[in-house]
Amino acid sequence: MRMSLPGDPQAVDLDGLDLIDARLYSEGDPHAVWHALRVRHPVRWHPVDGELGFWSVSRFEDGDRVLRDHTCFTSQRGTLLNLLGKDDPAGGRQMAATDPPKHTRMREPVQRALAVKSITRHKETIRQEVRSLLAPLATGEPMDFAAAMSALPMAVTGTIMALPREDWPQLIRLTTMSIAPDDPEYTLGGSEETLETAHRELFAYFQDVVTGRRRSPGEDLISLLATMDVGGRTLGLGEILSNCYSLLLGANVTTPCVPTSAMLELAGTDRFADWAAHPELLMNGVEEALRWASPAVHFMRYATTDVELGGETIRAGDAAVVWLASANRDETVFPDPFVFDIRRRPNRHIAFGSGAHYCVGHTVARASLRVLFEELLAGFSDFEQAGEVEHLRSNFVAGIKHMPLTARANASYAALAETV
Repeated sequence: MRMSLPGDPQAVDLDGLDLIDARLYSEGDPHAVWHALRVRHPVRWHPVDGELGFWSVSRFEDGDRVLRDHTCFTSQRGTLLNLLGKDDPAGGRQMAATDPPKHTRMREPVQRALAVKSITRHKETIRQEVRSLLAPLATGEPMDFAAAMSALPMAVTGTIMALPREDWPQLIRLTTMSIAPDDPEYTLGGSEETLETAHRELFAYFQDVVTGRRRSPGEDLISLLATMDVGGRTLGLGEILSNCYSLLLGANVTTPCVPTSAMLELAGTDRFADWAAHPELLMNGVEEALRWASPAVHFMRYATTDVELGGETIRAGDAAVVWLASANRDETVFPDPFVFDIRRRPNRHIAFGSGAHYCVGHTVARASLRVLFEELLAGFSDFEQAGEVEHLRSNFVAGIKHMPLTARANASYAALAETV
């Protein structure tokens, strides 16, 4: 997604907006649009095709309420705009599309499996994967940093799910097709055909994997899903497949946005050196990178009852779309929100969502990002952009497809990179 400083909020034509159009985020100026909405009409009805529509929620406090209040705003009818006006077939079967208390029962064992203690045993594996991905940068030649980062979450999730390494590239491509079906690099001629193909191939892939894990369970995440007890029963095949898809998708398409967006902002400035000189600010900077990137651009909910929000009445059955990337730059919550500030405290960002549906993989994502930025900050300096940046055409993920960078590796890191 393109990053820019907003201008005059009165200059934006709110009546002419198309917030669904994926080109707004890859080629337009979304932050100028959201700034205008926050200032002029923070909860605003957005018509779609003359029949459908949704409430656009652009401020932090309103968005946080929609995401937290699962009694008034349900996830079971669909959580993304591509399902607007349709019932989500995964509703009640997939964690992301299930409300408490069933959501809680499904989430608890997965949350334990992805907790800090469980992830610690994978830390050195993650570090070796990171070093392998960064090794080309140590040559001093331009490296497509965005392409390298797209492989990071697959390496981590692939390890936790015990998926064969040779399958990782295709799984990365299929998950990206699922969230960017209109992007020229991923489309198969049309968004519907692209989505159908990606979903069919991903579900067929996981069906084969799950069948094998049911016969011979291991200690991996898929085996856990296949055997865990949820309210006195094990999950059905469709439920397991849906959750495998959701967990892989959530990791693969969002985590890469954080380092790419951060380095796009920091490259060519003295702010990276400032961060490197203050290792005690590592995690503070990671949280700021999460706020800055806001990888998931939006989440959708449906009102279960009439709700007053931001001076408007949202009627039961209406869709409400929270723009996380807008909420995380709300001037009333984040001073100087368009400044990347590694010393920002407090930092109440909702990059991982909020409430019961707070990202179940947040511990894994933070652990991966911590290792990545540790390696970048300790091993490199003098980052420079070395070519054109290409943004992913998606209204869901703030992705960068290609971003050539050069950097100078310190002597010890350059030697280390030669060994991976």
